[in-house]
Amino acid sequence: MKNPKDVAEENLLEFSKAIANKVHNGFKVIERNDKLPFAVLLKEGKEVDHNLNFMIFCATFGLWTVPWIYKSQISSKPKKILVAIDEDGNTFEEKCYSE
Repeated sequence: MKNPKDVAEENLLEFSKAIANKVHNGFKVIERNDKLPFAVLLKEGKEVDHNLNFMIFCATFGLWTVPWIYKSQISSKPKKILVAIDEDGNTFEEKCYSE
């Protein structure tokens, strides 16, 4: 049987690894609290080059419409997530809904 202090340290290490993985994937830490443990991370949206996308749209006779809409509407928006440890000690991630 594991010592509760060892389990808590193990959970905090897993939490830190999850945050490090997200930071490696382009997220920035906005807020972090190791006492509760939770962190709010933000990934800025990408700017879409509509001139290039229009050229590709013309070259593919309109087949580029779906990827262009996806890039314009979904990937260009900033993403905010919450990474935390629940009461069972498991690390989880959840979308933060912006106003």
